Amino acid sequence: MREAIHNLEASKIREVANAGLGRDDVLAFWFGESDEVTPEVIRQAAIDSLQRGETFYAHNLGLPELREAIARYTSALHPVVDASRIAVTSGGVSALMLAVQALVDAGDEVVAVTPVWPNLTAQPAILGAHVRTVSLVPADGQWTLDLAALRKAVTARTRLLIVNAPNNPTGWTMTREEQQAVLDHCRETGTWILADEVYERLYFEPTPNGCAPSFLDISRPDDRLVVTHSFSKSFLMTGWRLGWLVLPPALVDGIGKLIEFNTSCASVFTQRAAVAAIEHTAEITPRVVAHLKQCRDTLVPLLAALPGVQVAPAKGGMYAFFRLEGFGDSLELAKRLVVEAGLGLAPGNAFAPEAQGWLRWCFASKDPQRLVQGVERLKAWLAAQK
Repeated sequence: MREAIHNLEASKIREVANAGLGRDDVLAFWFGESDEVTPEVIRQAAIDSLQRGETFYAHNLGLPELREAIARYTSALHPVVDASRIAVTSGGVSALMLAVQALVDAGDEVVAVTPVWPNLTAQPAILGAHVRTVSLVPADGQWTLDLAALRKAVTARTRLLIVNAPNNPTGWTMTREEQQAVLDHCRETGTWILADEVYERLYFEPTPNGCAPSFLDISRPDDRLVVTHSFSKSFLMTGWRLGWLVLPPALVDGIGKLIEFNTSCASVFTQRAAVAAIEHTAEITPRVVAHLKQCRDTLVPLLAALPGVQVAPAKGGMYAFFRLEGFGDSLELAKRLVVEAGLGLAPGNAFAPEAQGWLRWCFASKDPQRLVQGVERLKAWLAAQK
């Protein structure tokens, strides 16, 4: 086994979840997905495709009709993106890995903004890159970007900058001014940007286009910018494993080759479901966002009222990221909460060492009352620690 693989850390989130296996009394909020099933119109499109016998290979870059649909969807939110720049992938995770494979060689320097979903720092490490991090800075439960620190970290030696905003786990979202500053700096240094924007529609601030600020709003088609997306979050399709990339034209053919050697193509019936998802986005996504905002606004005030809790409402995403004063090891704390409180949360140090002592709570619950019950369990557990 390669040393880079041997040195990979196992998922701390999975480790906590494993502690709750076999217990039906645990309220689980550890994984980043809603407990609501995919809308029927999307499921039916996949069923219809299977009934038509569409069980064969597709184009490496995706069905032409899906690439066109994604281009229309993207262009309705941002400046026009041509379908020729879209690559359909077998999940958002695959989209990210394909981008890293296309851009990073062993020994390259990669900078990532953290805390962040651990796959984003693991993927370049798997390829033998040297990964450096720039930490968001917490204050009163709110995380912000130290732009000066980021500029200092990203130099002409930096091959790739990885940014996830809206951010998992913190909910931090880049401002337009921060994006422009980062883009300008990376143009100067010749650094590629990998922007993970899968949560862009799960944004709770008022905006004209109903989504978070995107690098696509300010970039040129030939910029060294790759944007990744997924159908998982805003279309309730986590288990379908379908994502996409928005690429500069010069990268498209190479990504097509990499898709061939990784997965060959995304399955046709899932792509038919994705076409239906986009066709019905006006009735699906706004409802999802409104419900998630209700969930956020239910959970965060209850958490903030607990003694010793630092938390701020997330501007985007589906997580409350909070700190419990007086508790050190996040992993140990999360395991204790499973066993002693029947409450399943993700440990903050799964996302970065600087998030030690923090916990992530996925509030994407079909029934907000589950969130209330979870807080009551946490409150009772905290009282028992005195």
